[in-house]
Amino acid sequence: MAERIAVTEKFVNAGVTHIVFAPVVEDVEAPSRAEIDAGTDLTREVTASSGWQVSSSRVTYNPLHSKFTPSIEGRLSVEDSSLTFPQDIGGEDVREILPRGTRGFILIMHGGDVPDRPMDVWPVAVSSLGKTVSTEGTEVANIVVSFAIVAPPAEDVAIPGSGGGADPSP
Repeated sequence: MAERIAVTEKFVNAGVTHIVFAPVVEDVEAPSRAEIDAGTDLTREVTASSGWQVSSSRVTYNPLHSKFTPSIEGRLSVEDSSLTFPQDIGGEDVREILPRGTRGFILIMHGGDVPDRPMDVWPVAVSSLGKTVSTEGTEVANIVVSFAIVAPPAEDVAIPGSGGGADPSP
């Protein structure tokens, strides 16, 4: 009998996932606790997220010996990625932390900022700050921060410890 897959501990992102902007990460495969702590925890203000997924194109080929057209993994790419934040009426919001052109790293800690849990490290540049306007009066005024992904991200990197474990709540 085939070995069964382990049963996962399910969770929802709300109240668990942390998102940090770190201005400097020397090694995307192993950010240090000092680099994370020198960043800005954006979690409390993020109201939406889009993208942040690596995908692969597929390349087909036609071997002469068969009518079947197989495929192989092709180039990797990233969807357009963004984070949405509420606007402050006086402008004291994410625009002060992430103005257009800012370069750094978005760290997405899906299971919270807990040592040894996995995180994704995204080298980014802020490409735009789109301000929404709702005429219905039923939505908070938002800023959609769009990011260019400037180098390959590191996925499922172990979160470094801090000597006692971090509180996973936002």
